Amino acid sequence: METKIDTAFSPPTGKELKERMKKKKWAQIRKNKALYIMLLPGILYFVVFKYIPMGGLIIAFQDYQPFLGILDSPMVGMTHFIRLFTEDTFVMLMRNTLIMFFLNITISFPFPILLALLLNEVNNRRLKKSIQTIIYLPHFMSWVIVVSIFYVLLTTEGGVINNIIESLGGERIAFLTSKAWLRPMYIFQDLWKGAGWGTIVYLAAITNVDEQLYEAADMDGAGKLRKMWHITLPCIRPTIVTLLILKIGSILDMGFEHMFLLMNSMNREVAQIFDTFVFTAGIQNGQLSYSTAVGLFKGLVGLILVVFANRLAKKIGEDGIY
Repeated sequence: METKIDTAFSPPTGKELKERMKKKKWAQIRKNKALYIMLLPGILYFVVFKYIPMGGLIIAFQDYQPFLGILDSPMVGMTHFIRLFTEDTFVMLMRNTLIMFFLNITISFPFPILLALLLNEVNNRRLKKSIQTIIYLPHFMSWVIVVSIFYVLLTTEGGVINNIIESLGGERIAFLTSKAWLRPMYIFQDLWKGAGWGTIVYLAAITNVDEQLYEAADMDGAGKLRKMWHITLPCIRPTIVTLLILKIGSILDMGFEHMFLLMNSMNREVAQIFDTFVFTAGIQNGQLSYSTAVGLFKGLVGLILVVFANRLAKKIGEDGIY
């Protein structure tokens, strides 16, 4: 007796599966169209201001002349990169940038983590919200305002800090022009402006920690410090690693505006970093091709370090950023 095979339930072909997945994807997009519309300005920002300008990097290999344009300017190959690596300026820029990055990664990066851990231990909700509001406020000030505030406080001519030092029998200190005080001043301003805002990510990560872990630790007699070290920090470690990888990628990108506002003729030797040098060479001195080469070198170093740090994070068991 022959049995008939029912073809109504035959498995779909690869083409049919692709069509179903495509329809499902578009159905999800239509369902969440409001979210995609909100995402559109961010995408356009990166396309217009980040990806399209990459085409202009070709002038790093040209002797770019504005009146000739990109297409007609003569090619010079690696000339600008050779100049960058052979000039004495390169050693100064690399030294200053690496020192500032080291201070940033050892002081500015861990400080928001410590601040988030301390805020998490504040039980009074009203007090906690008040502290958060106060430490968040400097983030919304521009670097011009921040540096101006510190200028008024630290200037030798009527500055509050110098007035206090003098009233205590000391001599006025030229904080604003001193080479020795530039880096401490830079880090302190960076902490004051950004540390409070940086705690948001870590506080959000701490809220995802299972409360049962803390309850079990309480039953074992663990104190607050032990709970921080053995529960909170391990649970937020993926967040810390992710932000650390991104921070490592900015090793040569310390920010232009802050350092440029602090730099003057007296402290330029320790204040000049790659970001300020690109502005000085490109905008002030008109060496557009050379400054583009410096910027391209800075970006490539950051990209290589991000890839390396991400692979290292995966080797030690973390998720990484991709």
